[in-house]
Amino acid sequence: MSEAITLAVDCMGGDHGPRVTVAAALEFLAASPDASVVLVGQGDAIDVQLRRRKAQGRERLRVRHTTEVIAMDEPPAQALRSKKDSSMRVAVDLVKEGSAHACVSAGNTGALMAISRFVLKTLPGIDRPAIVSVLPTVKGSTYVLDLGANVDCTPEHLLQFGLMGAALVAAVEHKDRPTVGLLNIGSEDIKGNEIVKQAADLLRESGLNFIGNVEGDGVYKGAADVVVCDGFVGNVALKTSEGLAQMLARFLREEFTRNVFTRLAALIAWPVIARFRRRVDPRRYNGATLLGLRGIVVKSHGSADRYAFRRALERAADEVRAEALARIAARFGSVATGAAGTEATA
Repeated sequence: MSEAITLAVDCMGGDHGPRVTVAAALEFLAASPDASVVLVGQGDAIDVQLRRRKAQGRERLRVRHTTEVIAMDEPPAQALRSKKDSSMRVAVDLVKEGSAHACVSAGNTGALMAISRFVLKTLPGIDRPAIVSVLPTVKGSTYVLDLGANVDCTPEHLLQFGLMGAALVAAVEHKDRPTVGLLNIGSEDIKGNEIVKQAADLLRESGLNFIGNVEGDGVYKGAADVVVCDGFVGNVALKTSEGLAQMLARFLREEFTRNVFTRLAALIAWPVIARFRRRVDPRRYNGATLLGLRGIVVKSHGSADRYAFRRALERAADEVRAEALARIAARFGSVATGAAGTEATA
């Protein structure tokens, strides 16, 4: 992509609001000379952060004032219907009208999905958007979807997730034929419920580089570039992984601070510990894409700090540069996968 990239940032979303989102956006701009940012939210709160960092009037940066904020626990339907001047809604609107190439928000996930699906609509051939994120593996990384948007899925939905995920990886990771696996309770074809078995048949016939079933441990072994599952399974797997990582970090901290000798051992081992922490740091992988929409929307973790939110901005920019949206649309233009997404009303 040769033109400048513009990201619309929902500055009011997340646990920390403008204190984190504005600072992260400024760091992103400093490292991305081909990008500009629209800071969307309550002008006074944003201006406080810009003045604190002496960034008012900075090139490639503008502020879009809004009057409403969607709370993290607000019902999605209420947010969609009653808060049309919220920072989240306006940020998505900017993508719809072509003023921004992508939107990034750390706000209410349900509200973001509802608003994005209503405003942007799904791409032709895609019934439901899916949430996809990158997880670290021993071989590098893998893309997993769906991570919570769709609890109940048909075999056709899982096929669509595989097609979308493969197109995204091909674009962003520059892999011609990324491998696709189906998350299951066993690697054998006879394992799983009927929906998973039927989905496996569809994936085999799809023309994708489908490697078959992948068990839970295969995700972190890097068994496939793309791992497909329904949103219920994907979200449980993701939250379990996050809990395990936190537990291991706590165990290491407790053992290295147990007494003076373990503290000395920690000091000697600090370079190794630091590298280990960096490899498994969940902030590096922050930013989950709402895949299947007619626009790029990236969801940051609500508790993201400045570094993590900047990584979500970088993920959105990478997808824009790689023209991931066009690659996904082209994939579905050549494969019949079901009815086009229906338009909601609000």
